[in-house]
This record gives sequence, structure tokens and C-alpha cells, in this order.
Amino acid sequence: MKIFSIYFLIISCISFLLMYIDKQKAIKREWRIPESTLMTLSLIGGAVGTYLGMYTFRHKTKHTKFTIGVPICIVINIFSYYFLT
Repeated sequence: MKIFSIYFLIISCISFLLMYIDKQKAIKREWRIPESTLMTLSLIGGAVGTYLGMYTFRHKTKHTKFTIGVPICIVINIFSYYFLT
């Protein structure tokens, strides 16, 4: 059970960090992190980090894919955690 908690924490931290990096790159009009990468990380356990990053950095908050997809990923992550532990 502890290993899954650590896994979800690490993936969420990575997702949060990538949202920050992508926001900074957007401001500088540089190469961006693909949305598919951000959504994949959300799906495999980083949805909480992505969600917090979205609203902390005001990034991707007007994209339907993220405003609907990330909360769905959070629910999937919760069920996954429940069934894995």
C-alpha cells in the first residue's frame, strides 16, 4: 500500500512540475510539452498534480480536454488506488 502512495505522490509532483514548465514555455513562445503527455501523466496517476498545476499557474483552464478530462482522471486514479491497495 505504501508503494502505491509513493507512486501517486511522485507522478503528481512530476505532473505539477510539467504544468509549470509548460506554462513558462508558453509565455516565452517556446517548444511546448504535448497535451497528450500531460493527459497521459494524469491518467497514470498524476491527475491531482495536473489539476493543482492548472489552477496554481492558470494554465489550460479554458481547454475542455483538461477541465473535463483531468477531473475524470482524478476519479480513475482514486478507483485505481482503491483497487490496488
